[in-house]
Amino acid sequence: MPDYKGIQGTAVQNFAGDPTNPINGQVWYNSSTGQFKYQDIIPTGAWATGGSLNTARTSTTGAGTQTAGLYFGGRIAPGTILLNNESYNGTSWTELNDLNTSRAYVSGCGATNTAALCFGGAGIPGLPVTGATETWNGTSWTEVNDLNTARYDIAPAGTNTAALAISGYSTLTIGNVESWNGTSWSEIADVNLARYAAGAAGIQTAALIFGGIPGSPAATESWNGSSWTEVNDLNTNRHSLYGCGTNTAALGFGGIPSSSATETWNGTNWTTVNSLNTGRLALGGTGTNTVGLAMGGSVPPLTGATEEWNAPYSATEIITTTT
Repeated sequence: MPDYKGIQGTAVQNFAGDPTNPINGQVWYNSSTGQFKYQDIIPTGAWATGGSLNTARTSTTGAGTQTAGLYFGGRIAPGTILLNNESYNGTSWTELNDLNTSRAYVSGCGATNTAALCFGGAGIPGLPVTGATETWNGTSWTEVNDLNTARYDIAPAGTNTAALAISGYSTLTIGNVESWNGTSWSEIADVNLARYAAGAAGIQTAALIFGGIPGSPAATESWNGSSWTEVNDLNTNRHSLYGCGTNTAALGFGGIPSSSATETWNGTNWTTVNSLNTGRLALGGTGTNTVGLAMGGSVPPLTGATEEWNAPYSATEIITTTT
């Protein structure tokens, strides 16, 4: 059986007191009190109503932050796909320059609303899926190199210069993962469970994928830059949800069949927290697990509702033993 060092990669530290800023999950020995202590960070929070989108739509994606968000692509009917691109300033949405390639079931990522990446997706039913990739510079979208494997409903993670395109659907469910270096896509290690319409969070070297189809799994996998590892499942089995944050501090929200369910991930377990005010599926999102944004999607019908997630953290030290 592995010991603490084998699991965490470091030994229990000895402090003459308590560390100033212990991280979540850290164990230490307080030599002044003769106690072993454990840091457990418990998230609390709620969704609040924000400004509505100008164009209500579904099967789209987002990038940026809660006060500088971006929402692009999507559809308003099975055969009506969009180029639309909107920016959020924390209060209202503004129409900006459109995508070059209209698409739904699209994926995207980006740290701000002035530097984003859009990739994959599908057009009007019956037409091939696309591997088209575009970058956003705050003013316009530019077509760049395509994905190696065209697909849609991809789980996205990272930034516009260092991204991951995780799993998805082409003519069948695929487990392919591709890495973007700002210029081109490269195939890397596949996920253990191929799926589409899943949530994701994190960066190019440390990501998380959760939920999805087939079977509306609750399965969660973590990426360390080299391989995928199965970790603890979501509490609520679902697909067509959205995610944001990091692979040790993520937020998953919306989806089918529990369209308002929200969960937070602490690097080990998922915890159910306050639900979305407007339950929806195939929505967009962005931000972190403490300051997030959910927008658009289908209730049904389509919704332009935007919600802002704010979750102040409360920290608890748990004494596990006393010497």
